Amino acid sequence: MKLDNYIDISPEILHAIKKKLPIVALESTIISHGMPYPKNIETAIMVEETVRANDAIPATIAIIKGRIKVGLTRNEIDFLATNDEVQKVSRRDLAVAVAQKTSGSTTVASTMIIASLAKIAVFATGGIGGVHRGAENTLDVSADLEELSKTNVCVVCAGAKAILDIGLTLEYLETIGVPVIGYKTSDLPAFYSTKSGFKVDYRIDSAADIAQILKTKWDLSIDGGVLVTIPIPQEFELTLDIMNKAINEAITQADSENIIGKDITPYLLSKVNELTHGESLEANMKLIKNNAALAAKIASNYES
Repeated sequence: MKLDNYIDISPEILHAIKKKLPIVALESTIISHGMPYPKNIETAIMVEETVRANDAIPATIAIIKGRIKVGLTRNEIDFLATNDEVQKVSRRDLAVAVAQKTSGSTTVASTMIIASLAKIAVFATGGIGGVHRGAENTLDVSADLEELSKTNVCVVCAGAKAILDIGLTLEYLETIGVPVIGYKTSDLPAFYSTKSGFKVDYRIDSAADIAQILKTKWDLSIDGGVLVTIPIPQEFELTLDIMNKAINEAITQADSENIIGKDITPYLLSKVNELTHGESLEANMKLIKNNAALAAKIASNYES
């Protein structure tokens, strides 16, 4: 397969790949579908600066007019942030978007695929998708989980998005063999909150140790990702009571408006932000910065 037919890797990242310098992949759905303008641009730039401040190179990933981009220019970030025609692209949509020469922002699943193609081992995001509340009736399970079961990328996040059924998401991850690591915590964080009421599989207290686990797993040809969770800094967290009240109200409104499929997550995030008077958005920005810093440290310690 000739990747050059499909992928443009920025000169800086291409150099880093060749020299085996630390790189952190970053998704772009947060730019086009996760946050309102201009917070989306502000967050994208802040996350890249955080990765650099922790001695790694940021690789924000997206699809621009049918070309897969690994490393975005400022103009490309602005394009994603302000263009309503940018699609949300997961595994199912990736080949179609490229073949049809459309533009799309990448989810956790599609970012993992592209990061793996570019030989980038560590990826920072806000929170992963998972099993949605009420999935026993809707069968709504994010493609992020299946991607974690098969693609060799470490995903650093603040847990599953709080709008999900966290208990069922953990059960699903166990079934498909994805280890869930808590960085300096035994408690699984719940995105906006430091604790979810559930435990991680393993508590690991150093980025170097996490990097060694990645190397060992893949050296042993045990395919699939590793999920590393880190709690939002305590001073920025929103309590589970506050968040569950807002989420339940948002889900009720989504049901009344028949919001389903790929539209449900951006709808719920926007509605929760509205119901918390902007507090969830600010918390989201803080936790993403925190995640990016840890991802850079893991990448700096990882040797392929």
